[in-house]
Amino acid sequence: MKLEDHRDAEGRAASPQLPEGVKNYLIDIDGTVTEDVPNEEPERMATVEPYEGAVETLNRWAAEGHIITFFTSRTEAHREVTEAWLNRWGFVYHGLLMGKPRGGNYHWVDNHIVRGTRYEGTWADLIRVERTIEVFPNQ
Repeated sequence: MKLEDHRDAEGRAASPQLPEGVKNYLIDIDGTVTEDVPNEEPERMATVEPYEGAVETLNRWAAEGHIITFFTSRTEAHREVTEAWLNRWGFVYHGLLMGKPRGGNYHWVDNHIVRGTRYEGTWADLIRVERTIEVFPNQ
């Protein structure tokens, strides 16, 4: 995927961005694409099955040109079993980031647009709804 040059409001070079319409999905694994397996039970990581619709939905998003990166609380010690599991089930993905902080209640602060979607039991295309969110006050 070729990133596009980007400039800030003053015309200075800024971090490059994906082309318009391309999404950069960061997808959790445990509790999101398969049952919640804690790091303390790594033997289960190889045997769990993906949730219904997870492979098909994520692979469709990848085929549409979106970037799929798994971002998991599993540690580097679990990388081999995790990659083998993703490949066994046929997930198409572009990256695997290990070591996401554990505990939930994530607040992602970034200078880029961030959209958060909580997985609640069904894999399907996303729909747009309005929700109340926490934001920084206008400056």
